[in-house]
Amino acid sequence: MRTERNLTRLDRVFARLDREPERPAHIDVPRMSRHRVALIAGGLAFYLAIVWLVVDTSWLVRLDWQVMFFRPYQQWAEIHWFVDYYVVLGQRGPTAVMVAAWLGWRSWRQHTLRPLLTLGAVLLLLNITVGAAKLGMGRLGPHYATTIGANEMGLGGDIFPSGHTANAVVTWGILAYLASTPRARRWLSAVSAVTSLGVGLATVYLGTHWLSDVILGWVAGLLVLLALPWCEPLIARTETAVFDLRDRWRARRSAPAAVRPVEVPMPLKPRTPATQSEPAARSARTPVHLAPGPHSVRSERTPITPVGPRRPPQPDRVARGTTSAARPLTGG
Repeated sequence: MRTERNLTRLDRVFARLDREPERPAHIDVPRMSRHRVALIAGGLAFYLAIVWLVVDTSWLVRLDWQVMFFRPYQQWAEIHWFVDYYVVLGQRGPTAVMVAAWLGWRSWRQHTLRPLLTLGAVLLLLNITVGAAKLGMGRLGPHYATTIGANEMGLGGDIFPSGHTANAVVTWGILAYLASTPRARRWLSAVSAVTSLGVGLATVYLGTHWLSDVILGWVAGLLVLLALPWCEPLIARTETAVFDLRDRWRARRSAPAAVRPVEVPMPLKPRTPATQSEPAARSARTPVHLAPGPHSVRSERTPITPVGPRRPPQPDRVARGTTSAARPLTGG
């Protein structure tokens, strides 16, 4: 009997992801509209106003010192452990890894590099804008303040605006920016707003930032998200260039190796077999003798008479010219 496997919650999640279209052509890429330009102009005006209030040591600076002297981490000490963990949601390293993992999954499922390239572009804008403002204003934090009631500007600090707050706005807001449906965009916008608001207040609770730092961090992160549509043409061209490079690399790997032209062999003369003229040619050469000096022909040599008998000696044979008396007589 065949039974079906019980699907777990993770299986249902992956089954739902499988129904997502491969190439999300229906998703509208945000463009720079008049409404967005108006929001950017208003955000820049508010940004400059906050900076001016801090530089002028106005009521906002006095509010910063009042909150610092209140010491929230001592008033609500029982939630200190939770705030220590919650503030990690604003640190650039852990949040970038988590968001990049999710956007990488989306890029792989949808066969597009736009989510990852958008994340890279928004982090680059954040580092340039917020980092330059931090180093340019050089404000010291509450733990390193030197003069009570002063704005602590230009003393080599790097906390104004709050990097934790701006990073939380940008990192979690990019999920709403890249949402596939309007409903998902609304929900993710609300979640990112609550998360970034909590991260900013957590830094004030721990005493690592002034309240004005957090306010300016919220505005800085929001300006980066609003200006992101200006980067969309560059993101599209980068994605096209990467895919073209990948296609050329695949074509180069799949193409057969180029066949080298075969060189024309040099014609060789066939070797003729040995004929009767070969011995004559050999005899025509000058004879080589081992002994040096001239030699005579065989016919011109003096005949040599051998000395002594050629037969072995025989004792019973009488030599010629001797008398016969010496020879014994036999018979009648």
